[in-house]
Amino acid sequence: MAKRAAQVSDDEGDSGSDVSLIDVSFDFLSPNPDVDYQAIKRLLGQLLGRDSEGFNLHELTELILSQPNIGSTIKTDGEESDPYALLTVLNMHIHHEHPSIKALARYCLSKASDSPALHSTLQSLFSQSEKHVGLVICERLINMPVQVIPPLYNMLKDEVRNAVAQNLPYQFSHLLFISRTYHLSLDEESQLENTLPASEARKKKGASKKRKSAAHDEANAQHVRPDDGIYSFHPEDAAIIELASHTLNYTYTAPLPETHQEGRDKNAFGLDTRGRIMLLPLTDSPAMDTGEGKDTWDVLAEKLAREYGVPQ
Repeated sequence: MAKRAAQVSDDEGDSGSDVSLIDVSFDFLSPNPDVDYQAIKRLLGQLLGRDSEGFNLHELTELILSQPNIGSTIKTDGEESDPYALLTVLNMHIHHEHPSIKALARYCLSKASDSPALHSTLQSLFSQSEKHVGLVICERLINMPVQVIPPLYNMLKDEVRNAVAQNLPYQFSHLLFISRTYHLSLDEESQLENTLPASEARKKKGASKKRKSAAHDEANAQHVRPDDGIYSFHPEDAAIIELASHTLNYTYTAPLPETHQEGRDKNAFGLDTRGRIMLLPLTDSPAMDTGEGKDTWDVLAEKLAREYGVPQ
C-alpha cells in the first residue's frame, strides 16, 4: 500500500560553478509479502554482516512481512519493484520463541558480555514479561541518501501509536537497534584518501564551495577521525547514540574471508566491517528533554528531521 512520495535532490558536477541537480522520487510503501521477500532478505543479510547466517533470515523475513501495518519500504519503480530500504520494528517479547528473535537475543547478550552494564540491562529485559523491547530493523542500499530516514521514522512512530491505540502489542519500554560500522586503521585511512579518484576529489571540493549552511561548514571543519577508527554506515546512528542509554561497537564472530585477510596483509584496501548495538529507553533517556506533550518517539523523529531532513 502506498503511503507517500518524496523527492530528494542529489548534486552532480565537478566544480562549484558547474552543478546539476538530479531529482529522485521515492515511494514509501508497506512491506509487500508478494513482492518484497528476496529484497528484504538481502537487506537483512547486509545489515547483519558476516554473522547473518546464524539468524534464520528466511524466518526473520517472513516475520517482518507478517506485519501489514507496521514498517515501510522505499521503492522508485512502483509497487512491483524491489525495495531499496526498509524500516520496521518487531516485538522481541511477543516473538521470544520465534527462532530468529531467539537467535538475535542470544547474539546481543553474547556481544554485550564486553559491556557489563549493557549485558545486565539486556538480561534483565529479556528475562521478564512486563516491559517489551522493540527490535528496530533499518537497512538500505549504500547509495540511498540519509534524507529518506526522517520520513521513515515519522511514519513508524505514527504506525506504532495507531497500533497501541488498537491494543496491539507495540507498547515498548526500550528500542534495540542493530547497525553496521567499519574500522579503518591510520594506514588504511591514508590509503583511501590517496586512492580517491580525481573526479571525486573535484566533486568534494566543488561541494564544499556551495554549502548553504554555516552550521554545516562548522560541523565539517570540526570533523576528526574517531579515536577508535570506527565509522558508521548509517549517519543517523549519531542521533540515536545521543539518546541511547547504552551503545556497543563489536566485531563479528565469523572470521574475515581468507581472500580479504590476504588482501589486507598485502596493504590492499578492504573494509573491516563490524556491528553496533544501541539501546534506547522510551522513558528516562539520558539526553532527553521532551517537553510537554512529547515522548521519546517525537524527540527521535524531530532530531532526525533537524539533522538529516531535506531543507524546506
